[in-house]
Amino acid sequence: MAKPIVAVVGRPNVGKSTLFNYLAGKRISIIEDTPGVTRDRIYTEVEWRNREFTLIDTGGIEPYSEDEIMQQMKRQAQMAIEAADVIVFMVDIKDGVTASDIEVATMLRKTKKPVILTVNKVDNVGEPPADIYEFYNLGLGELMAISSVHGLGIGDLLDEIHDHFPEEEIFDSSSDIIKVAVVGKPNVGKSSLVNRIIGEERVIVSNIPGTTRDAVDTYIENEEGKFIFIDTAGIRKKSRINERIEKYSTIRSWTAIERADVCLILIDALEGATEQDTKIAGYAHEQGKASIVVVNKWDLIKKSTGTLEEYQNSIREKLGFMLYAPTIFISAETGLRVDKIYELIKKVEQQAALRITTGVLNDLLNQALSMVQPPSDRGKRLKIFYMTQISAKPPTFILFVNDTKLMHYSYERYLENQIRRAFGLEGTPIRFILRERGKE
Repeated sequence: MAKPIVAVVGRPNVGKSTLFNYLAGKRISIIEDTPGVTRDRIYTEVEWRNREFTLIDTGGIEPYSEDEIMQQMKRQAQMAIEAADVIVFMVDIKDGVTASDIEVATMLRKTKKPVILTVNKVDNVGEPPADIYEFYNLGLGELMAISSVHGLGIGDLLDEIHDHFPEEEIFDSSSDIIKVAVVGKPNVGKSSLVNRIIGEERVIVSNIPGTTRDAVDTYIENEEGKFIFIDTAGIRKKSRINERIEKYSTIRSWTAIERADVCLILIDALEGATEQDTKIAGYAHEQGKASIVVVNKWDLIKKSTGTLEEYQNSIREKLGFMLYAPTIFISAETGLRVDKIYELIKKVEQQAALRITTGVLNDLLNQALSMVQPPSDRGKRLKIFYMTQISAKPPTFILFVNDTKLMHYSYERYLENQIRRAFGLEGTPIRFILRERGKE
């Protein structure tokens, strides 16, 4: 499920980064008294009342400044505003209402989004000072008085933010709609692939990296089933994000992975699997998502005997943690093998949802233990008493053992391979949870 996004915006030096760091629980944003220190949008994950959300810290907005850096900061803050589900507009009680505050308030009212007017630097407990009522003139309704330095009023502010979150998406376990995130670096053909799959120009396609700024959902129902394709902005290395607004695009792409059932990880055949491809695939793996490696632009590769096998081995070497993911070689431009993608999507989604009975699992476990003895350390040998599956998507198994410290990574991998050999589970990661028998 996608996490709500909360953007903290306002003039420079009103305390946005101090609030951000307080909520993040650590010093992430640089804090200085000089306006304009936070130039890049920074984000972190926060949890409040059992609801996780993404918090974005932005550079200050100075509407009237002609300074190039200030203009860039304004632009990236505007992208955060467009992205956010809830906006925290911070002002400074010591400065009172400024012309810039009025301009920013006008901009925020036009968004039609929930805006929480937050008056910072109210550092004393008790009745707020009379100066606070001046901020009602901004026309944003009720306000929250806080001190981001001393932590005063933060709980009330979080309650207010929580109350404005969109309703949680309730997943129907019987739903037959498969959500598919199309992810990858910029300019690998994600939008072209989505357009080819759905058979129409639903997504803008351009050779300029970064055309797709946000995640775009497209519902498809055909003879293959029901699907939602999520086309995302390309994910770049942080060091290569020259345009400030791409930082937000990265947030949405990660979020698209989180709410997908299946991830299509697009790789440019001309470039091969790169370090950034590895990071994207790694995030999908960490999130436990069923995945398919899609090598696009295969029509542009000069081929000879063994080209495909050689290329496939190269990908497996780079994505060694994702050997379970099938690889398909396509061309979004010509349509080469694109029609095979639906079949693969359904297959890996079904594999990720597979459940195996405890009896069958333990028959397999006993056979595996007899073939390869568990590891030992200093004369003490690992004992695995039994195994049971506790969840799917991804398939997750609890192993009850005598001592969790005796489990070696290589033996865990061995058990994973035995399960895959017996039940397939192609396209999905597998999770193991170790429990010492008799302990919670």
